[in-house]
Amino acid sequence: MADYEEFLTGCFPSIDSEIVSYVGGMLEDTDVVATSDGVFESIGPFLEQVDDSKSEDDIRLICNRLHALVCKNSDGIEEQSDTPHRILDAPVHLGSLVNDNRVDSSHQSSIWIHRKDAGPQVDSKQLAKAEAQLVKKQKKQADKDSTAKKPNGMMDGPTASQQTSRRDEKFDKSGANKSYDIKIEDFDIAFGDRVLITGASLHMSAGRRYGLCGRNGLGKTTLLKMISSGNLQIPSHISVLHVEQEVVGDDTVSIESVLESDTERHRLLTREKELAQRMNLSPNAKGDNTLSAELSEIYAGLEAIEADKAPAKAAVILAGLGFTPAMQRACTRSLSGGWRMRLALARALFSKPDLLLLDEPTNMLDMKAIIWLENYLQTWPTTILVVSHDRSFLNAVCTDITHLYNKTLITYKGNYDQFDKTKDERIKNAKKEYEAQKQYREHIQVFIDRFRYNANRASQVQSKLKILEKLPPLEPPVKDTEVSMKFPECEKLTSNILQLDELCFYYSKERPIFENVDCNANMSSRICIVGDNGAGKTTLLKILLGQLSPVKGIRHAHRSLRIGYFSQHHVDQLDMGLTSVELLAQRFPGQHQEQYRNQLGQYGVSGELAMRPVSSLSGGQKSRVAFAVMSMTNPNFFILDEPTNHLDMETIDALGEALKKFGGGVILVSHDERLIQMVCQELWVVRDRKVITLDGGFEQYKKIVEEELQALQGL
Repeated sequence: MADYEEFLTGCFPSIDSEIVSYVGGMLEDTDVVATSDGVFESIGPFLEQVDDSKSEDDIRLICNRLHALVCKNSDGIEEQSDTPHRILDAPVHLGSLVNDNRVDSSHQSSIWIHRKDAGPQVDSKQLAKAEAQLVKKQKKQADKDSTAKKPNGMMDGPTASQQTSRRDEKFDKSGANKSYDIKIEDFDIAFGDRVLITGASLHMSAGRRYGLCGRNGLGKTTLLKMISSGNLQIPSHISVLHVEQEVVGDDTVSIESVLESDTERHRLLTREKELAQRMNLSPNAKGDNTLSAELSEIYAGLEAIEADKAPAKAAVILAGLGFTPAMQRACTRSLSGGWRMRLALARALFSKPDLLLLDEPTNMLDMKAIIWLENYLQTWPTTILVVSHDRSFLNAVCTDITHLYNKTLITYKGNYDQFDKTKDERIKNAKKEYEAQKQYREHIQVFIDRFRYNANRASQVQSKLKILEKLPPLEPPVKDTEVSMKFPECEKLTSNILQLDELCFYYSKERPIFENVDCNANMSSRICIVGDNGAGKTTLLKILLGQLSPVKGIRHAHRSLRIGYFSQHHVDQLDMGLTSVELLAQRFPGQHQEQYRNQLGQYGVSGELAMRPVSSLSGGQKSRVAFAVMSMTNPNFFILDEPTNHLDMETIDALGEALKKFGGGVILVSHDERLIQMVCQELWVVRDRKVITLDGGFEQYKKIVEEELQALQGL
């Protein structure tokens, strides 16, 4: 076996003998082996196909070694044949000459066969060293792949691919692209093995506000993450900010945290402070013209961005989001997670990026803050892409709606109500077009079947067949599956089943939360609790649940009362490593798997969705699992704390219908106007340490909030 053959089979145990022969022929070409780069360019692509686990560097190293072997064997001497030209009297069969054992040393100068001497053997030490280096690299790559795998059967993270033209890339890198319009063309997004979006394009005009809508689990949040992380390419001069994580708690004052989000202002002020210290510490620095000129430039820059007005602007944003003056001066470490999320939103609003990405911004806000945010975003100067399932918020804020549907994106002009109407018309037109195309095809097929064997109509039949072949594939319009929820039948109870009499409560005597509260609920109650954040809504729910005991007064509860409680932090109560079926089996053991699947199916978690890890589900799908868990105890009274968070609009409508049909009582805390108006017949307002019932319902409360905001803005 030749030296290069031993080396190749050592590096590629599965290499085909034909490829080895081909490589040997290439190595006998003096033009190829003139340089190591020539060997790599000629042979490298074939070796990459043999073993795609090897990197380009590995292949280049192998080609360099092959080059060294050939050069060593030839000893740098180029053999030439001085055999004279001959005229053939008959055809010559080369294969027979090669296999002819009678060819001896006297035939070495034949014009047909040229055999090279074997030359010296390969240096075994160098070969072993090269092989050891390859093995080391392969092991390193294998270790890297193994660590990238997710534990506990969890799915891989999201990935995105995008088709971009070299012309656009060069245009962007040249710095000539000054447009703030965004065009993301022909991209795909997958989560593990599941394709979420394919062949989609997203166009956003500068200064317009886009609402991203679609069913739970289709990839809306993943799309925002792919844009913010740079996996989907947008022009490099466009700044992007995605509000998804709460601010890290430290000793920074809240208002200072907001001011620091303006990086340009923060940089100028920091540099101004450094220069001022240098000039104060060094008397000679005061006469330095360079420092004086830089200071003048900094002052001009601060004046251009109106840095002196920044604290007032930050205070207005924080106040609109519910921060009291004391909270604005408090350290971020003293704020709860919900308030830190509000602080992250405030930082985004203050810094004003070219593209603002918001994912369910109303989930963390009370009604007053939502109305303030709607008004604030209506005058937003740059582009917004917001995921929200609050119909009222989308109607107030958005100029366009982008619908994620059937793994692609369709953009509609107008707010959500206009989109809803246009979408229904589009679906109806698609159905009509499908039926018309179907009838047209059937008509052609009837003609073909009728005259297929008629010689006089043969040309017409052939013409019809060609027409059918040219028609595009007929695909029926994709229908969204209807979302339904059904709560179980429950035991009927009489009279007031839950009542608070002269209740007083506080965590500390200096700051009472409730004083002399009287309220009650029965089996027909449909009550919504509203109020500012921090007023005590969640505390009131915990008292009604019996988790907190009154300091004074009495809580009455029917002895047969079974309360189903949905917490706004329900995700924290789910085991992310289990599937939905396993989660129910763990909480309520002893039942057959089909019973667990039926329970989940009543809340839209069916098929393979029920067998996926909870960690791979979207926020809305996790909420549905939480509803299934809550209903397993067959409760006769529901207390729901922000149940619409992360639910899509179709699921919110289904939840509203299910609550209307539920035979027990309902008390819920929500800011979703549509759900409140669908379900609730009574409104409790928590404010000033009281619980007040409004006769005018939600419309009256909304009017009160708007008047308070107008008064606040007038100050």
